[in-house]
Amino acid sequence: MTDTTTAERTLEKLKPDGREKKSFLTLRQLQRVVLLTIGAVLMAVALEIFMVPNGVIDGGITGISIMVSKLFGLPLGIFLTVLNLPFLLLGYKQIGKTFAFSTLYAVVFMSICTSLLHSVPALTPNEPLLGAIFGGVVLGVGVGLVIRSGGSLDGTEIVAILVSEKTPFSVGQIVLVINVFILGSAGFVFGWPNALYSMIAYYIAMKMIDVTIEGMDQSKSVWIISDKYRDIGEALTDRLGRGVTYLNGEGGFSGDDKKVIFVVITRLEEAKLKSIVEDWDSHAFVAIGNIHDVKGGRFKKKGIH
Repeated sequence: MTDTTTAERTLEKLKPDGREKKSFLTLRQLQRVVLLTIGAVLMAVALEIFMVPNGVIDGGITGISIMVSKLFGLPLGIFLTVLNLPFLLLGYKQIGKTFAFSTLYAVVFMSICTSLLHSVPALTPNEPLLGAIFGGVVLGVGVGLVIRSGGSLDGTEIVAILVSEKTPFSVGQIVLVINVFILGSAGFVFGWPNALYSMIAYYIAMKMIDVTIEGMDQSKSVWIISDKYRDIGEALTDRLGRGVTYLNGEGGFSGDDKKVIFVVITRLEEAKLKSIVEDWDSHAFVAIGNIHDVKGGRFKKKGIH
């Protein structure tokens, strides 16, 4: 299962931090193994308990494995491991051993779990819509946990990373094309209604990956340009409980000096921020963007009113 930003996020998790203390290495490794294990188990549950019994597939190598397993009548776990191995080798050479070993562990453990769960009755038998919805939720959480741990459960994103380096296409565009082709192919194996259910499951899983990786309390960066920057900044600090930073800017058209307010908030605070800005300057320029991670500085929440 891969979405349009899975590969980039996986790489971000693998960037070394020179400030990391060696004393925490064992604890961090243990945490990684636990999250990889839980993620692999959840994906196996999603596949064997919800999706596969209802003819609903996932994207990427997992989707190909499900279709091949159906055509040849062999256990799904075999193809999950075998078809991912070539991409794991590529990942080891091009991305790094931490990513490769984390992915190998997650894929193998997931394959074992699918074999163990194969004889367990489906929770939603003959209900492809319910299988797609609940399977997509569980699968998305599982994949998200694995990505947060610096691994992956699918080899297509590795291909996308390598291809993007030699083509004008982004990783997200390549992954999207691959998965559209795979999900469309499901119609020839499980029937076209099931292919549409698979697309529903894929969409839900992508959203759950975002929630799992970023958390429900997703951060947002905000830039505000206004002549009343000081009043707005003090109001944001006082009423929203967030520290602000004043940046120097210059108007491209007028050439006038401008002050730009920069602040980081959560998505739940967005509406209140807009209300505060509106109270002081209804013509203020406000730009809001998503942030995947916030560290350091003074991103500490204070009381609000």
